[in-house]
Amino acid sequence: MTEVLYRADSYLRETTARIVSAEAAGIVLDRTNFYARAGGQPGDTGTLRWAGGEVPILEAVKGEGEAILHRTPEGAALPPPGTEATLVLEWERRHRHMRMHSAMHLLCSLIPGAGVTGGQVGADKSRLDFDLAEPPTKESLTEALNALVAADHPISDTWISEAELDANPGLVRTLSVQPPRGSGQIRLVRIGPEEAPVDLQPCGGTHVKTTREIGRVEVTKMENKGRQNRRISIALVEG
Repeated sequence: MTEVLYRADSYLRETTARIVSAEAAGIVLDRTNFYARAGGQPGDTGTLRWAGGEVPILEAVKGEGEAILHRTPEGAALPPPGTEATLVLEWERRHRHMRMHSAMHLLCSLIPGAGVTGGQVGADKSRLDFDLAEPPTKESLTEALNALVAADHPISDTWISEAELDANPGLVRTLSVQPPRGSGQIRLVRIGPEEAPVDLQPCGGTHVKTTREIGRVEVTKMENKGRQNRRISIALVEG
């Protein structure tokens, strides 16, 4: 099992860890600040350093059981098990994923009642697919998104039991991907105050602390991907 540190602190840029195993498929450590690819969010990249060496981490992915694999270039020199090492995130990329993922939750809040049929978080652009006959216009969505960003809503998480989720099935917006089960607990990401959230839904991804940190967002494209499948793409506007 790999202890996942990003759930408690998604801003942890580096951490020390001990090598559990190091093979061609990837390196497993006893703990990590790297997000493993899941739910449409890419796995983190960065660098693993130890006394006498370092290796690039091409992506973190899920391994067997609760292990996280840190993939390395083919033929790279790997540290032996038991080695103490330091994991350093490629922070700018991770932070863009955090901003994008939070913006996607805001987009969900602006299209209530429509199931999400797919999605992909990206550093440069992201998308959500909705089971929706007629979406709002690009201009109106862009304006509404940036109003929510400017409102500086807090973003936090909480945990509920699987039984509580079963009693509130409307919390799940995604039709293609269901929250992971088995541990008995489901993580919810909340945007806004507890008594009147802007958005509240199960999510295992990484997020920023407030909507203002997202920065300006633009709806860049809207596409028909089926009779009632509408793809909405967004991008961060820098500068």
